[in-house]
This record gives sequence, structure tokens and C-alpha cells, in this order.
Amino acid sequence: MIKAKEYDWKDSNMALFGSDTDKSVKKDSAITEPAWEGAGSKCGIQIWRIVQFKVTSWPEKDYGKFFEDDSYIILNTYTEKDSDELQYDVHFWIGKGSSQDEYGTAAYKTVELDAFLDDKAIQHREVMNRESAMFKSYFSTLTHLKGGAESGFNHVEPKEYKPKLFHYAKKGKKVIVTEVSLCKESLSSTDVFLLDMGLRIVQWNGTTSAGVERYAAAAFIQAMESERNSRIDTKVIDEDEDDDNNEFYSALTGEMDEADDETEESTAETKLYKLSDTEGELKLTEVKTGPITESDLSSDDVYFIDTRKEMFVWLGSKASIEERRNAMSRSHDLLRTTDHPLVPVSVYPEGSSNFWKQVSQCM
Repeated sequence: MIKAKEYDWKDSNMALFGSDTDKSVKKDSAITEPAWEGAGSKCGIQIWRIVQFKVTSWPEKDYGKFFEDDSYIILNTYTEKDSDELQYDVHFWIGKGSSQDEYGTAAYKTVELDAFLDDKAIQHREVMNRESAMFKSYFSTLTHLKGGAESGFNHVEPKEYKPKLFHYAKKGKKVIVTEVSLCKESLSSTDVFLLDMGLRIVQWNGTTSAGVERYAAAAFIQAMESERNSRIDTKVIDEDEDDDNNEFYSALTGEMDEADDETEESTAETKLYKLSDTEGELKLTEVKTGPITESDLSSDDVYFIDTRKEMFVWLGSKASIEERRNAMSRSHDLLRTTDHPLVPVSVYPEGSSNFWKQVSQCM
């Protein structure tokens, strides 16, 4: 399968998401999907990966690890205080090298899973390197790995292990781990890096790196020992040791990959948009700029709250079928016109208890 250029999906049409098939049809399809057997039956996280249009279970031991060339579906099942009723958040995660077939299937199957759960799930779009705080909260460490998952299932003896370089960076309250190019240009004084050589691991501490980053790197080493059933020889060096001849620097012989498609965080104010078909066709209009309150929303329509950090979609209880069906795809189209097209997107029906809490945290 030929992989798409990194993130070129952000310029594509996602009209297929939730707008091509009636909910009842998706429900019938969902019932026959083997992957959904037992989905959402108890509290906890469940993860699936898209493989050639099919939904495949992701091993629990690899929860929190995501390959940049793949797409995944993540279901969080939980209960709220003083209630036994199961609640759901379902996310589809898009790796920066994921193919159009993979992320398209992930988006469609996310809607199907929601139908399987009787439309009770809150749907979210997540993009590699732009994950929402909610998504990151599911994992003790979020790890981005190069390539596709096939390499993760091929057993490689530690002595034959191809060296990898991992970057540990504190982002918000979480440490994000990303496999980076095996070269000196990848290093940064503000963070921690691990050179993984199978049976030998070297931890490199940047001059101004945080203690939580160093702790996360040490925890990774412990996990690798358990996973590989081997005692791993480790060494910790500091950047200011200035020994360019040691094994760490000598191993950095690769070349820098093309830079990630980064966008600077916008400082513009929050904006509110309305999607309505009261004039006979779907029309998206800007309503206001600045703080958004409940009084700004009407049950008759669909609204988009763009906080620049996340996009929140609100489905009015009296909104038309067409407005509701096209909500996710129109939010995608709207973000394509901004300087922050890769932010997370969440779709909430009117009355969702967590909606304003999530919005307020981003405004």
C-alpha cells in the first residue's frame, strides 16, 4: 500500500464521515462487525487498528503506542458519579503517514461503533502530535513510533535490534514519547533522549530537561527489560559531559527526516459558527468572536466552537438530519481554511454533561 504524503488528508474531503448512510443501516452493519463483540460492555479502554479496511484488535500490552503510518479507533467506557449507566467516548486517531484508505475507514467505523452503542458515544477526531488532553489522559505515556504496526509484531532478537532514538518531551501534564531520526540534529537541550540498541540503552539528559522526562525514560527502560525478558545494560549521560566520541553520539549516523507539519498555536479569539439548512441548503455562517455561552446556541441548529486548541461541535436536539449528518465533515472543511487544521474535533449532542466543562478548559 502506498502511503499518502504526511497530513495531506487535511486537504481532502471527509464527506463520507457520517453523511452517506442512514443510522439504521449503520446499526445493521455494526451488529455484523466481529470487532465490536463485547465493545463497551464494561469500563475501560479498548483499541483497534485499521488493517486493509478491517478493524483489528490492538494488544493491550501496546496500549499507548501508536505507529505514525497507521490509524486507530479508541473507545473509553466509563460511568459518572452516582450512576451505573455506561458512558462512551470514541476517538479515531490519524497517524501523520496514514493512508487515505486507513483514516477514511477509521472515520467511518467510528460512526458505526457509535451506532452499535445506540448513538450514546461522544465522537472525537485525534491527530498525531495534536492529541486532546482527554485522549492523552487515557495513557501513562503516549508513544509515537515510526513506520507501521507490522514492524511491531515482528519479533526481533535484542542482539539483532536496529537502533532507535526516542524523544521524551513534557507537553502539558504528560510526557510524550516520539521516535525520531537517528541523528544529532534530533537532539534538544530541553528534553531527554533514549538510544535503544536492544540489550544496551543510553539515556541522554539535555541540560534543561525536566525531572519528569528523566523519570519517564527510566520507566521505559524497566518496561523494555520485562518485554524482552533480558537484563538491559544502561548508561545515563548528561549533555554537558561533552564527549562526542562516546557510543551515544557515535550511533547517531542517520539523516534528519522531513520536518513534521507543525503549526504555531494561534492567539486569535474563540469563534462560533452555525450550520443551518433553514434556507433550503446547508449554510455555514460565523456568529460571533469572543467568549461563548449557552445562550449563544439554539436547539434548532448545529454549532462549531473553534477555540484554536480544539474544535467542539454541538448538535442541537432539534437540528435537522442533514445538519447532524454533516457536522463532522463540515468541521473538517472549516478547519482546512484556518492556520490550525490539525486540532482535535469532538462532537457533542445537546445535553451532554461534559460539553461546557471541556470547552471552558480550552477557551
